Amino acid sequence: MHGITGRMGLNQHLVRSIVAIRQQGGVVLPNGDRVMPDPILVGRNAEKIAALGKQYGIERTTTDLNAALANKNDTLFFDAATTQMRAELLTRAIEAGKDVYCEKPIADDLSKALAVAKLAKKNKIKNGVVQDKLSLPGLRKIAMLNESGFFGKILSVRGEFGYWVFEGDWGQPAQRPSWNYRLKDGGGIILDMLCHWRYVLDNLFGNVKAVSCLGATHIPKRVDENGKTYTADADDAAYATFELEGGVIAQLNSSWAVRVRRDDLVTFQVDGTHGSAVAGLTRCYTQHRVNTPRPVWNPDVPQTMNFLNQWEEVPDNVTYENGFKLQWEDFIRHMFAGTPWKYDLLEGAKGVQLAELGLESWKKRRWLDVPALKI
Repeated sequence: MHGITGRMGLNQHLVRSIVAIRQQGGVVLPNGDRVMPDPILVGRNAEKIAALGKQYGIERTTTDLNAALANKNDTLFFDAATTQMRAELLTRAIEAGKDVYCEKPIADDLSKALAVAKLAKKNKIKNGVVQDKLSLPGLRKIAMLNESGFFGKILSVRGEFGYWVFEGDWGQPAQRPSWNYRLKDGGGIILDMLCHWRYVLDNLFGNVKAVSCLGATHIPKRVDENGKTYTADADDAAYATFELEGGVIAQLNSSWAVRVRRDDLVTFQVDGTHGSAVAGLTRCYTQHRVNTPRPVWNPDVPQTMNFLNQWEEVPDNVTYENGFKLQWEDFIRHMFAGTPWKYDLLEGAKGVQLAELGLESWKKRRWLDVPALKI
């Protein structure tokens, strides 16, 4: 496991996934056998990873990635470190005969993403990319509604993601690392979030056919972790529209410079001929066509309707486990039992493709088609 000292790698992948899987006694395969993960933590700071190992009951840690890759008994390489390093690290792991599983984006440009996907296919290794938002309870409820026919014909999807990331210069430290805001370090919200929106749209509402994207750098100066002012030249907001197969139109705004007045840090509104739904990370509210009110536009009098109260919440009829853990379990079953798995490196490359096209659309100020990817 490489890159587990960062926020996502530590909290979601190490603690809430691998440690939780070990505590429950491993992953149960279809034949009843169990697979118990035996991780080795790899990082540059020996003391830090050793402390994490001790804290979470993991005996093996190292700063020597080459030695870790040379160990034949460790069959999987996982990476959650920086995007700029990922393609090279995945290539080294694949060439060492490892199966690979990683965070996204899988590379900082499409050519690198396709190259590593082709290498994995050529070497016939199992490979996967984290697609965690598909396992969010809110989006799982959206998927259930769609499968039940609740929406009728889906017309549009509207998404709002983001929150205010403090600039760091008036006593409030920034909640995100400074590299997120520097182009030279692989920062930018378009590269970060359009990779997510690609798999959400493709899997829930229809394959992305075209994109129009406007980026912005709203906050040009920020203060880093050491109190030093730096130029934030990467995009911190993206306003994107997508055309999907079947005629669905999706609009998704992503921003680290927006204050939240909505149900959650991310919300998705799906409107269809028969009904609509609004989902956050966990909760989901619906309004069927038979319950749709008839508001009257009259700017001369205050609005009397409470629109928020006109929606009904979807109940939690099932227990929703951590989405990262669920995908880890599915990938481990795929590795050891050959169960189906669709979120491979090619799917990860599609996310990089959409991010690149979003950046190009912003630069050229026009719509761009999204061609099919094959390897």
